[in-house]
Amino acid sequence: MERNLKMEALAKPTRDQMDAYVKNPLWNRLCDGIETQYQVKPLMTYSKCPMQPGWNLKYKKAGRALCTLYPGEGEFTALIVIGEREKAEMELILPSFTAAVRDLYLDTKISMGQKWLMIEVKNGEILADIWELIAIRRRS
Repeated sequence: MERNLKMEALAKPTRDQMDAYVKNPLWNRLCDGIETQYQVKPLMTYSKCPMQPGWNLKYKKAGRALCTLYPGEGEFTALIVIGEREKAEMELILPSFTAAVRDLYLDTKISMGQKWLMIEVKNGEILADIWELIAIRRRS
C-alpha cells in the first residue's frame, strides 16, 4: 500500500482529519463499528516501522489488541494478529473466508509464535472477514 506523506507530516491528527484522509466508507464502518460493538476508543499512535510508518489507530479490549488500522489516502490496512489461542478456531473456519484473506493467512510465516496479518481492506467481503477475525481475537 502506498502511503502519502501528508498523514505522516501532520503533528498528531484528529480522528476527523484521519477520516478525511482515508475518505473510504469501509474505514468509517469499521472504526465506528468497533467503537460501538466493543465499547472501546482507539489509541492513536505513530509507528516508525519501515513497513508501515505513520499514524495508526489501535483498538484494544481488556488489554488485548483487537486490531490496528493503518490509514492510506483513499485506502487502509488492518493488522490482526493470530496467535496460538486463535489458531485452532481460525483454521477451522478458514474455508469461509475470502480467497484473499485465506491465501494471506496460509502464506504468512509465523513470527514470535503468531501470524501478523496485514490485510488491505478493499471491499465489503474483506471487511466481513475483518469482523470475523476481530471476533476470534475477542473470544480467545
